[in-house]
Amino acid sequence: MAKRDYYEVLGVDKNATTADIKKAYSKLAVKYHPDRQHGKSEQEAKEAEEKFKEAAEAYSVLSDDEKRKRYDQFGFAGEQMGGNGEGFGGFDINDILNSVFGAGFDFGGFGGFGGGSRARSRQHVARGTDLRVRVKVTLADVAHGTEKKLKIPRMVSCQACRGTGAKNGTEYEPCPTCNGQGVETVIQSMGFMRMQSQQVCHTCGGSGKRIKQKCEHCGGQGLVRKEEVISVNIPAGVADGMQLKMSGKGNDAPGGGIPGDLLIVIEETPDNQLQRDGNDLIYNLMIDFPTAVLGGKVEVPTVDGKVRVTIKPGTQPGTVLRLRGKGLPDANRYGMGDMLINVMVYVPETLNATERQAIESLNGSTNLKPTESIKNRIFSRLRHIFE
Repeated sequence: MAKRDYYEVLGVDKNATTADIKKAYSKLAVKYHPDRQHGKSEQEAKEAEEKFKEAAEAYSVLSDDEKRKRYDQFGFAGEQMGGNGEGFGGFDINDILNSVFGAGFDFGGFGGFGGGSRARSRQHVARGTDLRVRVKVTLADVAHGTEKKLKIPRMVSCQACRGTGAKNGTEYEPCPTCNGQGVETVIQSMGFMRMQSQQVCHTCGGSGKRIKQKCEHCGGQGLVRKEEVISVNIPAGVADGMQLKMSGKGNDAPGGGIPGDLLIVIEETPDNQLQRDGNDLIYNLMIDFPTAVLGGKVEVPTVDGKVRVTIKPGTQPGTVLRLRGKGLPDANRYGMGDMLINVMVYVPETLNATERQAIESLNGSTNLKPTESIKNRIFSRLRHIFE
């Protein structure tokens, strides 16, 4: 079945707020949840299940600012343009339902979708915190991609206690409050629905264990600080403010949990000669009066070094020369930008006697006087540049 527009799936317009999107999804989740389809035919139940999953996928994208931005710009193709390696898929329906209705919300069980709320009574798994660093790149880095080596101080699992925080990695016992589960469960009845909330055990912090004797190396934290050198591949076409992600390169989690991520924020260093406009590069070229009149060859800088361009005789101020493919690559591999050369003509501010005499000898020439059509054409071009 072909995918439908996510906004259409939820029945909201493209200007919908996050609250509108959440409200629309909650209605559909209640309507199409499999546990609400009792008494329906097999075909009707199957269609409801598909709509239930379809709504969850739409919500997983539109409720995430970054994914929604990519979807609005590129549609379903944005799934492959996550920069940080994330697409639109990979969502967990139970996580979505818990985020909307509260942890453990059910109509008698969410069986069939990843285990349901009762499956979540398992021991809490800790996750390490994310790290964020800024990396400076030049236009040459943007053009070709580059590798940066970063020295990152991060929290890593203590080797002495294997991340448990307990002396020798063994001096602990099951938590008496949660019986080693890591969570405490509270159930409230609300009509035909049950609200089941699970909270991290206040005694063990979700580990399911209680330390009897702390590790001397990490003081019972299970983590120690260590400085590591990490190689980061910066892809071609990145832009200022873009964020890349290296999964698992953030801080480790105590107790052998899931490590956090390393978030790399791109900071583009301005170039002294070239100005970036999306994937295009702009260079302002100043030529002398004789070159503008007679034409000639001039050198202009690019990210790959200087190139020679031809100036045609009679080139006017405001002329824009285009060097196709001499700009920057698109981050999503949609081709190359161009280099745009804005031509300006220098009029000398002072003249010596010989130069003045030469100019004055041409003063009466009709070829040196602009016609109305030429004036209109030049002024129109200049207006277009400065708009």
